[in-house]
Amino acid sequence: MINLDMARIFDEIADILEVKGENPFRIRAYRRAARTIETLVQDLKVIAERGGVSELKKIPGVGEGIAKKIVEIAKTGDCKKHRELMQEVPPGLLELLAIPRIGPKTIAKLYEELEIKSVEELEEAAKAHKLEALPGLGAKVEENILKGIEQYRRYKGRALLSKALPYAESIVTELKKLDAVDKITIAGSLRRMRETIGDIDILVVSKRPKEVMDAFTSLDGVEDIVAKGDTKSSIVLKGMDVDLRVVDAASFGAAAHYFTGSKHHNIRIRELGVKRGLKINEYGIFRGDEKIGGEDEEDVFKSVGVAYIPPELREDRGEVEAAKENRIPKLLELSDLKGDLHVHTKWSDGKNSIEEMAETAIALGYEYIAVADHSPAVGIAGGMNEDKVKKREKEIEKVNEKFEKEGTKFRVLSAAEVDIKSDFSMDFPDEILKSLDVVVGAVHTKFSQDRGTMTERIITAMENENVDIIAHPTGRVLGKRDPYEVDMERLMEAAKDTGTVMELNSFPDRLDLNDVHCRLAKDYGILIAISTDAHDATQMGAVIKYGVATARRGWLEAKDVVNTRGLEEMMRMMKG
Repeated sequence: MINLDMARIFDEIADILEVKGENPFRIRAYRRAARTIETLVQDLKVIAERGGVSELKKIPGVGEGIAKKIVEIAKTGDCKKHRELMQEVPPGLLELLAIPRIGPKTIAKLYEELEIKSVEELEEAAKAHKLEALPGLGAKVEENILKGIEQYRRYKGRALLSKALPYAESIVTELKKLDAVDKITIAGSLRRMRETIGDIDILVVSKRPKEVMDAFTSLDGVEDIVAKGDTKSSIVLKGMDVDLRVVDAASFGAAAHYFTGSKHHNIRIRELGVKRGLKINEYGIFRGDEKIGGEDEEDVFKSVGVAYIPPELREDRGEVEAAKENRIPKLLELSDLKGDLHVHTKWSDGKNSIEEMAETAIALGYEYIAVADHSPAVGIAGGMNEDKVKKREKEIEKVNEKFEKEGTKFRVLSAAEVDIKSDFSMDFPDEILKSLDVVVGAVHTKFSQDRGTMTERIITAMENENVDIIAHPTGRVLGKRDPYEVDMERLMEAAKDTGTVMELNSFPDRLDLNDVHCRLAKDYGILIAISTDAHDATQMGAVIKYGVATARRGWLEAKDVVNTRGLEEMMRMMKG
């Protein structure tokens, strides 16, 4: 069992408790535990088996009750509380919670009043205008629910990169233990690091494929064996479709290229091959009937006279032309980053102290972090008022003094994630903004403003000389909230004119800016800050890789990212 499974169980407990209208503090405890667990780098099952409840309680957000349940899940695969709650609600009711724009209280009301317990029943009732007659709902809610169902269906059957990658990596880890496995790689859209994944593809070289297929179809968590053959098997693992193919060593490179895709990229490469009298497919590179290559992936690119193209770029977005002219960029690496410019602490809605966040950043090899706790408008996040900002500054100074005395080259920057309000004003006066090392502007309310208004709202913030970075610029939450309407090209022009940095928020359900917008920013010459928006220390190291993957898909190099610079150079690039 991996951490995501435990997080899912705690999320489902919280979901059912919400539908039942139970104590909100208990619900928040389960949610907090789930968010912490899903971003943990360490294997929670190993911690539970090694140290039990006492060691688990050291994890932020994990109390005595949660710790006991983790131990129980580690031993049995589930816990009594979860099993009992699952018996109390119809199975389809939980699916309704996945629909954007509909909350647990509304679901409970719909179940009680109209006995709605599935997406199909909800859609039918909404289209028949049965919902608008219910107290507290109305025509607007009905309209939003139908939009939410449409959005839900768009994402159904796809998993976030952050869910699919750990599953794939755990499969690879298990199969690598077999003597029968000579080579193995993840392929498909997952290898291209797309933000959502339809299924997982894995390629293996083996002279004993039956052993590999037996192990694959017997993996822990297999819910269904769709097909099992000598060279290909398909399973459903934890709700995800997984395909495994066994290929010859002499074809491994060609197969890795072919099954990584994308389809349009592959077509372009095959067309180049045809012009050279070659046939390129998953079995190799052929001139007539003679096989002339395919063992290594580089063979494919060399055979058509282009430079190697990293998997993240294989989307037919100009990479083939760039490879012809040897213009493939040296893509950003995780090791290029020298700091994180957007993290939260206990001063707003974070789980750790300033010093704890700093110690984690030091362990990651960083030189600085910007502690960007919320401004007061985001009340649900415990936003800081002006007095709290000043008190927090004293703690930051104390932590920095401690590091200086120890000879540790590290600095905590005083920052804030400041709400860009719907009336275009900033949530802190300029006096407070000027006092901060870094100001991160962000939209958190009134997402429904029209395109022109939202664009001007963000541009007005950029024009404030104290605002350094615009956080998660489109406001999307994958599978839950569509981007708000905004003119991205005008934002890019304004960012260039004002010297404002645009954030690539690494949180897996945001990845905002997305890859296309990163490429646009690069074209405009705008600097990007790749930040985690971490709300506890473990998230800093756990989610940053998703931001880096998105940056690579957006063709970003180290020079395009502001936090690849050392502290002094990075600060010179900030407006303040």
